[in-house]
Amino acid sequence: MGLLSKKDAKLITDPLADNNPITIQVLGICSALAITAELKASIVMAVSVMAVLAIGNVVISLMRNIIPSKIRIIVQLVVVAALVIIVDQVLKAFAYELSKTLSVFVGLIITNCIIMGRFEAFALANKPWQSFLDGIGNAAGYGLILIIVGFFRELLGSGTLLGFKVLGDPIEKTGLYAIGYENNGFMLLSPMALIVVGIIIWIQRSRNKALIED
Repeated sequence: MGLLSKKDAKLITDPLADNNPITIQVLGICSALAITAELKASIVMAVSVMAVLAIGNVVISLMRNIIPSKIRIIVQLVVVAALVIIVDQVLKAFAYELSKTLSVFVGLIITNCIIMGRFEAFALANKPWQSFLDGIGNAAGYGLILIIVGFFRELLGSGTLLGFKVLGDPIEKTGLYAIGYENNGFMLLSPMALIVVGIIIWIQRSRNKALIED
């Protein structure tokens, strides 16, 4: 028997497509709009949310039988706030320049609807292992969309990926710029992130007719 049962495996695979937290549940849209102008920022935010959600889900699951229902939201906020502070300190220690760019948005992980939603909908009712898998799956689904959006926004908006020039030099007119290509500055604006997410939703729903019926 493998490490993951079929049911456990679905906890990871479902949020990547048919139950994606951004494109299907429409959660976490704010960060998808705010930090995806650069691919590196998108990746770091995705990894940060995965760490917070996976560990937070396990902590809430372990405490689920001792948390009074009247203060469960407060307890959840304390848990996620503590984890976010740890993530923020790790970023400051190992990626200081990027941490300054993401400082406000890393802090807002505390109020990310995906995290609080998974605490309420899953971790409070399931065992730690399943809660861990659910956290990994939903964070991966969230991160996948962020990375896709960040990839196209940085590539088409700046002509770079992870800060490296991949389309040529716009000043020296090399690569695609030699034949008249120009960066699309509109890609760097937040509304374009929403448009890219909309295109992803359209492609996803056109491939899965069941989502249209829902």
